[in-house]
Amino acid sequence: MGHCLTKEDDDECRDHVEFASKNVHLITTMVSWEAKVSESIKDGKIVVANFSAQWCSPCKKIAPVYIQLADKYPSMICLTVDVDELPEFSNSWGVTATPTFFFLKDGRQIDKLIGSNKLELQRKTAAVSKLLR
Repeated sequence: MGHCLTKEDDDECRDHVEFASKNVHLITTMVSWEAKVSESIKDGKIVVANFSAQWCSPCKKIAPVYIQLADKYPSMICLTVDVDELPEFSNSWGVTATPTFFFLKDGRQIDKLIGSNKLELQRKTAAVSKLLR
């Protein structure tokens, strides 16, 4: 097993940490991003978007917590955006560190969290869940 110190270790590490689940959708194309954001607007749901990378240690650390939150708040749409698959898109959101979480309502940013702070992610997710229609 590799140490996941560089992107070259991706194949070994990908099997050990899940970045998507039943309630967390992996976004690797603009089409899938636009579809999920459109769905959230139509259904009046909050989007939580985790800009992440397979090789990122803090991303791997927070991924299970994010999946638990997605299960706890199924009325939100939880996405994981692979910054390596969508680098220009990630840059357009000003992502300079991974993980970076964006909270969107009606397609617009209402909050943001940079880093893998478990308690802060839980707090912010609980707070925005109260904004659901």
